[in-house]
Amino acid sequence: MSAPGAAGRSRVGIVVVSHSRALAEAAVGLAAEMVPGQAVRVAVAAGLDETTFGTDAVRIAAAVEEVDDGDGVVVLLDVGSALLSAEMALEMVADDVRERVVLSPAPLVEGLLVATVTAAGGADRAEVAAEARAALLAKESHLGSAPATAPVTAPAGEPGPAADGFLTGSFVVANAHGLHARPAARLVAEVRRLDADVTVRDLTTGTGPVPAGSLSRVATLGALRGHEVEVAARGPAAREAVDRVLALAARSFDDDDDDEAPGAVEEQPGPAGTAPSPGPLPASPGIAVGPAVHLPAVPVPVDERPAGPPEHEERRLADALAAVRRDVARARDRAGPGQAGVFAAHLLLLDDAELTGAARAGTGAGAPAAGAWARAVADLEATWAALPDPYLRARAADVRAVGDQVLRALAGEAPEPGVDVDGVLVADDLTPARAGALDPRRVAGVALAGGSPTSHAAILVRALGIPAVVAAGAGLLDVADGTPLVVDGTEGRVLVDPPAAVVAEYRARRRELADRHARDTAEAAREALTRDGRRVTVSANVGSVADARAAAATGADGVGLLRTEVLFLDRDRPPTAEEQEQEYRAVLDALAGRPVAIRTLDVGGDKPLRYWPQPAETDPFLGVRGVRLSLTRPDLLRTQLAAVCRAARHGPVRLLVPMVTVVEEVLAVRRLLAEAAAPGPVPAGLQVGVMVEVPAVALDVEAFLPHVDVLSIGTNDLTQYTLAAARGHPALAALADPLHPAVLRLVGETASRAAGRAAVSVCGEVAADPAAVPVLVGLGVRELSVAPSAVAGVKAAVRQLDTGACAELARRCLAATGAAEVRALLRAAAPDA
Repeated sequence: MSAPGAAGRSRVGIVVVSHSRALAEAAVGLAAEMVPGQAVRVAVAAGLDETTFGTDAVRIAAAVEEVDDGDGVVVLLDVGSALLSAEMALEMVADDVRERVVLSPAPLVEGLLVATVTAAGGADRAEVAAEARAALLAKESHLGSAPATAPVTAPAGEPGPAADGFLTGSFVVANAHGLHARPAARLVAEVRRLDADVTVRDLTTGTGPVPAGSLSRVATLGALRGHEVEVAARGPAAREAVDRVLALAARSFDDDDDDEAPGAVEEQPGPAGTAPSPGPLPASPGIAVGPAVHLPAVPVPVDERPAGPPEHEERRLADALAAVRRDVARARDRAGPGQAGVFAAHLLLLDDAELTGAARAGTGAGAPAAGAWARAVADLEATWAALPDPYLRARAADVRAVGDQVLRALAGEAPEPGVDVDGVLVADDLTPARAGALDPRRVAGVALAGGSPTSHAAILVRALGIPAVVAAGAGLLDVADGTPLVVDGTEGRVLVDPPAAVVAEYRARRRELADRHARDTAEAAREALTRDGRRVTVSANVGSVADARAAAATGADGVGLLRTEVLFLDRDRPPTAEEQEQEYRAVLDALAGRPVAIRTLDVGGDKPLRYWPQPAETDPFLGVRGVRLSLTRPDLLRTQLAAVCRAARHGPVRLLVPMVTVVEEVLAVRRLLAEAAAPGPVPAGLQVGVMVEVPAVALDVEAFLPHVDVLSIGTNDLTQYTLAAARGHPALAALADPLHPAVLRLVGETASRAAGRAAVSVCGEVAADPAAVPVLVGLGVRELSVAPSAVAGVKAAVRQLDTGACAELARRCLAATGAAEVRALLRAAAPDA
């Protein structure tokens, strides 16, 4: 449909931008039927090829130039990255062409039909664009008159993402428990600072849009792990808002899901034949023995008597909110970095326009401040409690905790009293404020009749190192004060008044655990030698200088993986070579001469950079990421390699290249490394290595060995690519097991073929599992890299091993039928089995 128009008429061109080539071409064919025999200049810029979904800025720019004949171009787009790609395309065309282009928010199919007819009639680009935008009026008018059907609209005052002036983008929720209170709080805090109207919508369930500046609304969106969420923004800072939210989502909203407790475990019999209490769940590991001490429930007064006119009641509510805000801020400041987010979420609830607005509406209607606030809290709590996901339902307790604090302030009472007990604390549940105030020197353990292992109270109890069990049942509250209790926070048991022999057994286990931890920590700085004298290096995975210092303090033999992404994320320009060199040298200084492995930038469609936007990919884990992306911007990669070379002149450095698939990628990086080191040579001590994450590298390792000094096996990615099970997919968690024989076979092949030719390390999560260490050592791995907190325990596990026995164990694991059998073999071979 690209041909000259009629003489004397406007020659407005149309470009169709879609993620789907087939969809775009079908829409163009349909539009041609609207103007038979009339020529309209239309170009398609859709898909990455005939079958691959995506949008390409270069292709869009070429299409614009193809149909531009001096009278302008109207660009029609579908969703998500189509707009961002189109805007990037405009930066590629000449200034005079750019001035003639209109990006239209019209619906793609209806807009194209109307735009084609209008352009064929000789209209100018402004009229073509305006008619395209109005394309839905006929459909809306027809459907709006039908009594049985109502159009779906955004809430009042909240234009949907397709409304005029909105920029959009989308992300997939990676957080283990979805977009719950803490990640939602970070999202809200991010957008509140910007001059933009921002909404989010769950594309997977169709819920929303909701205002992104309201914690209560974002959390009740119910977006779970794996859901696709669309963010839409308009206003002066719209582009910045979308970019910031996408970058934040790529970092999982800076929320460490490792702090969450595991889910329920199967009931197991206690020692000496005792039976566990019905239904308790582990919330904080460890063993506590002591007398029961009840934490009485403190009733919260709700005074329904108005103390004055609406203005007075609203002032009372504002003062109470301010007082509680100060108390929560102090609690946040006292909390550790990992727990401060709990209180940050509470602060956002206190400022939430939806919650406070509902309460003020009540006072404005003549209700007393306490009653209006209590009803607003109850409504929001009920909304959260009705969510389908159990983790998100547990967040209703946060609403209630904040609500109770404000009610106490309105009643003139002191904040919730602290916890003054010696023994095992027994209660129905704990608020975060009371949990954070526990004294681990006095509170031996916590046993809750209700609660959740993923509640914020449980997070705080774990941070204090107090053994805890939750959901033990209402019968627990009938236990009298002073009754002996045993709390096993690892297995999820509460034993009430157990026999003396059982208490003695648990006390012995508690002493053994404490002694083992103390012993491992005291010996962490020593080499990890197997019983037959083979050394296994245990290094740390770090992401910052602070992490590196923690690694050195825990006895790490070096840094096995320095993730450099933190230097590149959440900024408006890439870091300079000087900035990077300073960071790398600080890490080297922290390790005091021990080697540091620096991984080059590992980002892509799943971790976008604000200054380097990437088109959305159908599957970013199989897309342009790691070295594939870095080689498209050799200037940025060369800058990073220059910083690595400078740092390598001050200490032992390894360079690791991520997401390598073919040898040509390694050779390309080596060429850039030589350029980056100029005018001198590449530092003599700088070792070059690759991440073994793609099965092709493990299967073809012989081809890589002439070009590398190090092979670092990233079992997290290697597992997902070997087993075709996406990392973090909730339905595939059991399948995506790094101890599957297929994954172990790739590890073994890599280690055996590289023996004596290149160092081989394992840096995935499986390296930190003491139960898995024997099979890794048996496969020939002699370097492990783990989280700093796991160093002492892994070194201790190595010291219990005999490499000959490990090799035999590995042989049996490789012959197993699946990961479950491998884990059974490892349990049977464990020293305590």
